[in-house]
Amino acid sequence: MIKGLYEAHLPVSNLEKSIEFYKKMDLEIAYQQENLAFFWIEKGKSWLGLWETDKVQTPYHPSLRHVAFRIDREDLKNIKGWLEERGIAVSTSFGFPPEKQPLVLPNNPQAHAALYFKDPDGNSIELIAPLRIDFEEEFKMMTLEEWERHNKT
Repeated sequence: MIKGLYEAHLPVSNLEKSIEFYKKMDLEIAYQQENLAFFWIEKGKSWLGLWETDKVQTPYHPSLRHVAFRIDREDLKNIKGWLEERGIAVSTSFGFPPEKQPLVLPNNPQAHAALYFKDPDGNSIELIAPLRIDFEEEFKMMTLEEWERHNKT
């Protein structure tokens, strides 16, 4: 029955400023009204809702103010340059500074490479690509560069 995730939502303090930020990531506005904008993530399949609200003052926690966008594995090598061209800075995450990202998340039996940054309101945005699915292997979090040296994939 379930085919995928259709929508996710984030609080923002200034909708117009947030619209400009998400447009930098080449997302297309699907719908907009006074205090709400939806952006297509994948047109007709998934979208992100941005709500202008004072709830943006809720302290950050990944269960409340975090969205991860899937990217292709091939794009990992160029993703920091792509963000830099748009004036978006990579954030330190899990103790890994920007220059050490993308990092590889050890969610055994899955492995994903990810990179993190913040939107104008401090919401955590993640770009993530699957590396291995259903593959039993214990390992510690590491840089993608370390992963590739170790795995030669």
